[in-house]
Amino acid sequence: MTHRRRAGAASVALLLGGAGVLFTAGAARAAEVAYQTECVPPPISGLPPVQGTTKVEITAPATAKVGDEIEVVWKTTQAASKNPDVLDLDQDTVKPSGTIKVGGGQSGDLKVEGERKNPPIKKNSPMILSDMRGKLKLTAAGEVTLTPDAYNINVSKPISTDTKCAPKERVGAGATVKVTDGGGSGGSSGGTGGTASGGGNAGGASGGTSGGGDGRTEFPGKEVQTPYKCKTPIGDKEATSPVQINAEKDGGAYGLTVQFKKSVMDSPADIPAGSVKPSMEVTLGGADKGTVHVEGPTNKDPIKSGAPIAVPDLTGTYKPGADGKTTLSPGVLTVKALGTTTTCTPAKSEVSLELDTEAQPGGASGGSSTGGGGDAGGGLAETGAENDGALRALGLVAGTVILLGGAVFTFLPRRRRGSVR
Repeated sequence: MTHRRRAGAASVALLLGGAGVLFTAGAARAAEVAYQTECVPPPISGLPPVQGTTKVEITAPATAKVGDEIEVVWKTTQAASKNPDVLDLDQDTVKPSGTIKVGGGQSGDLKVEGERKNPPIKKNSPMILSDMRGKLKLTAAGEVTLTPDAYNINVSKPISTDTKCAPKERVGAGATVKVTDGGGSGGSSGGTGGTASGGGNAGGASGGTSGGGDGRTEFPGKEVQTPYKCKTPIGDKEATSPVQINAEKDGGAYGLTVQFKKSVMDSPADIPAGSVKPSMEVTLGGADKGTVHVEGPTNKDPIKSGAPIAVPDLTGTYKPGADGKTTLSPGVLTVKALGTTTTCTPAKSEVSLELDTEAQPGGASGGSSTGGGGDAGGGLAETGAENDGALRALGLVAGTVILLGGAVFTFLPRRRRGSVR
C-alpha cells in the first residue's frame, strides 16, 4: 500500500493498521470501505493531526433472526500512515477500540474492541492492528447496516497514550444483515452490544463505600486517566497517566494505595539505587476537605540502562475529618531524583474512590491529613548548580525525558525541521 510521506512523519507511532480475520460460513462479506480520516496524536507528542485514508472490512452473519446476538468483526486493511521514524513499538503494546454505527432496521452504536496483540513494529513501517469485535443484539426485523465510525489506538509503552481517529467524510455501510422475525425474545436496545474484554480505561471497580456496616475492609477505586502539567528541570511538560486509588479500612482510618497503571518503560541510562522517590497529595472532596500525603519507596537497586522501570505504589494513611461521603482523586505529584524535583499538577482530576467516612480526632477536614511532601503550588524546587550533572546522568540533556511517578516518561521532541512540511 502507499502512504503519504507527510502523514507518516506527523503521526506518533500510534496509528492504524491491518490484521487478519477469520470468515465464518454464512457471513455477510461486503466490499472494502475506504474513508478519509483525521487522527489526533496524544498531546505529549506535540504533533499536529494526521490526515489519511482508512480502509475497513466488516463481517457479520448474512442472515439472522430477531432476538439473536451476533458477532461483528472490524478488520482494518489499510493504515492511515506508517509508524514514523520516532520509536520502535514492542510486541503486544497496541490495542484498538472503535464504534460501528448501526442503521436500517435498528439504530445505535456498537462498541468493538481488539486485543493488545501485535508483532514488533519498526520505525517507518506499517502499523498493525488486531481485529476488533463486538456483539449486537438484534431487536427488529429488516435490513440492519453496519458502518465503521470513530476509533482509538492505545499504545501501552513507553507510557499509555491514545490516538483518536474520526471520519472526515460520510462513510458507506461495511456490511448488511437481513433480520427476519423469528419470534425471538427481545433484549437490550439495538447497537449497544457488549465489547470484547479488557477495556483500556475501564480498570477497577467504581468507587467503593465503607458505610452500612457491611463488614468490608477493602475498597478498590476505579482507574482514571489523569492529565498532568509538570514543572521539570528541563521546562514545562505534559503527560497523561492512568491512576487508581485503593483503600483498606483500619479502625477509623484508611490505608491508601495509589497505583500508576501501565506506565512502564526501559531506563534511558544507569540510575543509582535510592535516587528516585515519588509522592502525591491525594485530593479529598465531598464531605471531607484537604489532602492526604502518600509516597513510594526509592528504587532499592540500581537500574541499568535498558532495564524496565516499574512504577512503585504510593502509600499513606487517611484519617477522616468529616461524616458523609468523601471522594478521593489524584492530586499533585512530586518526584525527587538526583537532587532535582519535578512537580506535576493535574489539569483535571476525576474521582477514583468514594468512601462513607466518620470523623476522627485530628482528621483531615480543612487541611492535609499528614504533613508535607509536595509543592501544591506546582512550583519547581531544588534546581541548584548540581543539576547539570544529575540531568546528564539521567539522559535528560536532549530534553526528551522526565521522571514521573517513579517511571521515566518519554516526551517525544518535535520533529526536526524539514521532516514535516
